[in-house]
Amino acid sequence: MACVETSDDRVGEVLLKRVMQEQLDEVLSSEVPVVVSTETQELESEQEQKMVLQLAVMIRTIGDAFKENRELDDVIDGMVGQMTSKPSYWKLVEKVFEDGQITWERIAVLFYVAGRIAVKVVIANLPELVKDILKWTLEYFRGKLLDWIQKHGGWMNSFAELARVQVERISSMSARSSGLILVFLGGVIMGSVITWKLARRT
Repeated sequence: MACVETSDDRVGEVLLKRVMQEQLDEVLSSEVPVVVSTETQELESEQEQKMVLQLAVMIRTIGDAFKENRELDDVIDGMVGQMTSKPSYWKLVEKVFEDGQITWERIAVLFYVAGRIAVKVVIANLPELVKDILKWTLEYFRGKLLDWIQKHGGWMNSFAELARVQVERISSMSARSSGLILVFLGGVIMGSVITWKLARRT
């Protein structure tokens, strides 16, 4: 049965590629570029482009809270050498949704973790696995998460929940840095509202 592409599917694919590529670009030198995918998925509107940009920023902010998480790093490091097949990769992915609950935050964490794993396999001299990680994550996304996303109003409805998660993360930071981040988040939220209003017009 052919898979009918929807806006949520398209946004999810482009968003995952962007999150993974940003992490690879940040960590790896420009002398050894690794491209997540040479196939470009076209977004159909300026609204979708803005949504992907804003979601990528939100995922990055949420994911940055996990950068210092040694436990997550240890799990990823332990799996990198074994990550030669979809079942071994999905075993790691399933840990994100271990209790069976799907939330916007967990989807954001999955996308972020896929990028972290891509970085780790490149560092481990296994860059050929980056395309597999993208493919396996997209399969998981389409098979187990896309229906949930559509039933919860699509990516457009993720902004409020992801903004709430960001605010919670900020509340644990120092007053000085949280003030700067609140200004940044205000801009992200305002952009989200503008995007939402544009979507309602069409």
